[in-house]
Amino acid sequence: MDAQDIRRAYLDMLVADGHAIVERAPIVLRDDPTTLFTGSGMQPLLPYLLGADHPAGARLADVQPCMRAQDMDEVGDNRHTTFFEMLGNWSLGDYDKAEQIPRLFAFLVDTVGLDPDRIYVSCFIGDPVHGIPRDEQSAAIWERLFTERGVSADRVDLGTEEYGDEHGSNGARIAFYGHKNWWSRFGGPDEMPAGDPGGPDSEVFYYFPQVEHDPAFGRRPHQNSDGGQYLEIGNSVFMTYRKEPDGGFAELPRHNVDFGGGLERIAAASIDSPDVYRISLVWPIIERLQEVSGKSYDDATESMRVVADHIRGAAFLASDGVEPGNSRQGYVMRRLVRRALRFGLDLELTAGVAADLVPIVGKLYADVYPEVAEQEERIVAVLQKEERQFARTLRKGLSLLRRLNRQGETVTGEHLFELHDTFGMPLELSLEEAARKDYPLAPDWCATFDALMTEQQNRSRAAGAAAAHPTR
Repeated sequence: MDAQDIRRAYLDMLVADGHAIVERAPIVLRDDPTTLFTGSGMQPLLPYLLGADHPAGARLADVQPCMRAQDMDEVGDNRHTTFFEMLGNWSLGDYDKAEQIPRLFAFLVDTVGLDPDRIYVSCFIGDPVHGIPRDEQSAAIWERLFTERGVSADRVDLGTEEYGDEHGSNGARIAFYGHKNWWSRFGGPDEMPAGDPGGPDSEVFYYFPQVEHDPAFGRRPHQNSDGGQYLEIGNSVFMTYRKEPDGGFAELPRHNVDFGGGLERIAAASIDSPDVYRISLVWPIIERLQEVSGKSYDDATESMRVVADHIRGAAFLASDGVEPGNSRQGYVMRRLVRRALRFGLDLELTAGVAADLVPIVGKLYADVYPEVAEQEERIVAVLQKEERQFARTLRKGLSLLRRLNRQGETVTGEHLFELHDTFGMPLELSLEEAARKDYPLAPDWCATFDALMTEQQNRSRAAGAAAAHPTR
């Protein structure tokens, strides 16, 4: 199945199972100043998960486009994207683990066609300090489902990711972790305030035996390792408890289920590819990059991934009304466009790529998110304006870094401030460039840069005050 088929089949399955399809939220939540973007399917539904009744009922589902700007620096590997779609279903006190886990497993195996012998899971190990029991119910359900398919279902207690990195899961099907398999808005049980809900979760991973474990992420592979062999494709949260004023936990009167599954990752697993950029929703963008650059994906993998992801994400932000700027959503969009332009230089695409790629993004999502195609002309204009402005100074900034390196100079806070102030290079991009090229940084670069930024801000405030209150 391609990604479009998986999206459609998921919603069809849930409608047949009595779920109401709720309208997706915009990527930018205009009435929520506490967050920049919708970063998960559950985010717009949080009031109902906290106890309010939903007008559509107790069984809900959707596919939510999301943006996670915090993953921007990770883009370039085979699994991270800033923009993605989240398959979601929720039970507001209607069903629990006994229905959620078997339905998910059947969807992945019987509908999507994943090999059950390559599906691995994790469960909550329990928290004796807070009186929260081990999630034996989820583990027992998984054990039964695997056994019915003729798949071994042995268990291993890992507790922490660090322990897993050292000892590995040794092929165990069901791994138990601590806080990694606990959900709350504030972190682990210790961090939760009184009155806040939380509960265990059970993650699902797909195993790629053709990938060699990267020891940079730990000595041994296990489910929650970023070493490359295991790819998380979904997570079922079982909102079961409320923290009490005395620090203990009591069961909620209404247990909720919150499932989120990454469409891109499930689609990658369905074609047996650890590379999410090869799926049907992204690969046409890569193909166009190969055409316009004359380079192959195999020879320019990281750069093509960054450009494809960032232009796709920027196109969706523009369709939601965001424009490049110096704060909040606008700053994230500016970083996306400028980072895409920087990596585009590696492909010898010096004039930007928005005009080539936005039409493809619009066509790929026309059936479910028509706003990108409908606003194509405006989106291209917005992105091209930023590309043109930055292209004029980017090459000069990169030339300054190369010159410093040739002269054997260390990159100082003064240099980084000059790149930011004169050439418009975001600090993050300058630091990333220095890391990619192994340019040495001065030990005090951060303090120096911050001091210069403060001086500039003070000058700006003083100038503003003088303009507002002129003297004669």
